[in-house]
Amino acid sequence: MNRGQAARELEPQERLDWLRLARTETIGPITFYALLRRFGSAHAALEAVPQLGRRDVTVASRADAERELAALNRIGARVMCWGEPLYPKALEAVEGSPPILTLLGQPELLAAPIVAVVGARNASANGRRLAQDISAGLGEEGIVVASGMARGIDAAAHAGALATGSIAVVAGGVDIVYPEENRGLYQALAAQGAVVAELPLGTEPQARHFPRRNRIISGMALGVVVVEAAAKSGSLITARFALEQGREVFAVPGSPLDPRCRGGNDLLRNGATLTENAADVVTQLGPLLRGAPFIPPNRPVRERELPLMAPPARPPSVAIDDDSGLDLILEILSPTPVAVDEVVRQCHLSPAAVATLLLELELAGRVERHPGNLVSRR
Repeated sequence: MNRGQAARELEPQERLDWLRLARTETIGPITFYALLRRFGSAHAALEAVPQLGRRDVTVASRADAERELAALNRIGARVMCWGEPLYPKALEAVEGSPPILTLLGQPELLAAPIVAVVGARNASANGRRLAQDISAGLGEEGIVVASGMARGIDAAAHAGALATGSIAVVAGGVDIVYPEENRGLYQALAAQGAVVAELPLGTEPQARHFPRRNRIISGMALGVVVVEAAAKSGSLITARFALEQGREVFAVPGSPLDPRCRGGNDLLRNGATLTENAADVVTQLGPLLRGAPFIPPNRPVRERELPLMAPPARPPSVAIDDDSGLDLILEILSPTPVAVDEVVRQCHLSPAAVATLLLELELAGRVERHPGNLVSRR
């Protein structure tokens, strides 16, 4: 499915196959899309995965996927697949965007212009007030505010925009409240706003989940506003993702005596837009808020943009039991990511053969994919 075609809802069986493939061990977003391109459909990929892995790969069962869909239905949540009408269009353009998102709340909020407001958990009273005021001002301009439902700045941002539209992207399952002190906010967002998650129901947030959550927050937004952030903080990770994704980055200046402001002040030194109110954000975003399509600057055309739903021409078959080919690729790779094209050039195999061997190594947990068509040895 490419973005030049009209978005369409997947058929129920297709959605079930997408969910099974996305929930299968060792298959992250980049591997998911590689499998979809290679085999033409999630159903075909599910049949091929057990034969590709050099170790036992447990494909998510149909029964487990059906149980997850039933559980989502019981709490009033739903699944959104990449390329479907409800899937956030700005996030759709991000390399490695989640194939599956779950949504609890109002789906129409995902179609509106979105700006993220993030910042320190141990925020000052002034920082919380600024975040709430900026978010309320953005809401008055018809902009939906996204954040991560953490304590501090995130909670203040959601509170400021709750009446006009706010989205919480969470680091666990869409049914998990974290932190517990924000249970009332979670319930309000589920009723009036939206809660979005990449991970399955019941997943408790862990440290490694938060960067994944942050890339979704920045990816679905036209810009990211940072209000108070320490020199090393999750908010700066979100800002870095925003820059990589071609989004605008805004920062509220703060006192150099307050360590909570050092990260935001550093962003300003490096070109972020100085922001004191919602008007500063609206002025800078300009045409993007008037309905112009969002295309990140200098965004390269990626293979993911090729039609995914129609089976591609079958590449030449390769002997997936050819240990010499696997050993050759592993010898070329190192922990430092390298372009797949360079792997093809150095190992003197066809691109189709390398693609299949890399998929086998990914599923075996031997190599890791990275954005930009890069790969490394684990």
